Amino acid sequence: MANLRDIRRRIKSVKSTSQITKAMELVSAAKMKKAQDQALAGRDYADKLNKVLVNLKANTDEESHPLLGQREGGKELMLVISTSRGLCGGLNTNLLKKVRLEESEGTEYVTVGKKLRQSLAKSGGKIVTDWDVEDPVPFNDAKPIAKFLTEQFLSGDYDKISVAFNNFVSTLTQTPEVFQLLPIQSGDLGEKQDYEGVDKGEIGETDSASALNMDYEFEPSAEGVLDKLLPLYINFQIYQMLVEARASEHSARMVAMKAATDNAGNMVKDLTLEYNKARQAAITAELLEITTAMKAME
Repeated sequence: MANLRDIRRRIKSVKSTSQITKAMELVSAAKMKKAQDQALAGRDYADKLNKVLVNLKANTDEESHPLLGQREGGKELMLVISTSRGLCGGLNTNLLKKVRLEESEGTEYVTVGKKLRQSLAKSGGKIVTDWDVEDPVPFNDAKPIAKFLTEQFLSGDYDKISVAFNNFVSTLTQTPEVFQLLPIQSGDLGEKQDYEGVDKGEIGETDSASALNMDYEFEPSAEGVLDKLLPLYINFQIYQMLVEARASEHSARMVAMKAATDNAGNMVKDLTLEYNKARQAAITAELLEITTAMKAME
């Protein structure tokens, strides 16, 4: 039976740990709400942008634009969006598995977040550059990343640009995804970009038809407008993925910290029961000693 003093110390230690994990759970819940609000605020904008792009796609030659031209084979550059801190369950581990599954031979990496940057570097992956993003994610933080990736593609150094990130589905579910950013695939221009998945669900037939039937006037030309809108489209894609990855991080950490707090509570109960049993045994032993001594004195 463990010493009573040792059990008391363990109970005190576990209670202190549970207070920390509870505080981290509450902080992550608040940050997750902010990330959700960010994404929800961009839904209307994304919907209008998609409708204009659908119309532009029907009025231009897609293959004539350098960001739309498909390339065979070639070298891949992958943007990997992970976390900079741990204590978020298997979020980064699952994303790394997805990256290993989807990457091509000789893939090089651009990273956001140090967790997978360290893992990729240790395994011999080439890290081209690394970016830091604030929390909550400002739209301006996505611009230099999108510009860098676009320049790398247009320069011909890479024939494919993809993004690996954790897609926020719900508080309990975050799905690792790998999305081809460049060259922009024809179907992606009409995809509905909402918070529940960057590459999930295309615009419905009715929405697509209504977009095509809208009477747009393009100045100076449809090609000129497309040339301006596609970089904006890429910026918004990167921003949306950063926000989803950040919401996934806070959600996963909140769930992990809640589980840790619950486990600490259960451990305190078990230790308290063990303490009471040990204390009862000690009291019983003392009573037996007193009774034995009294019997001996008779």
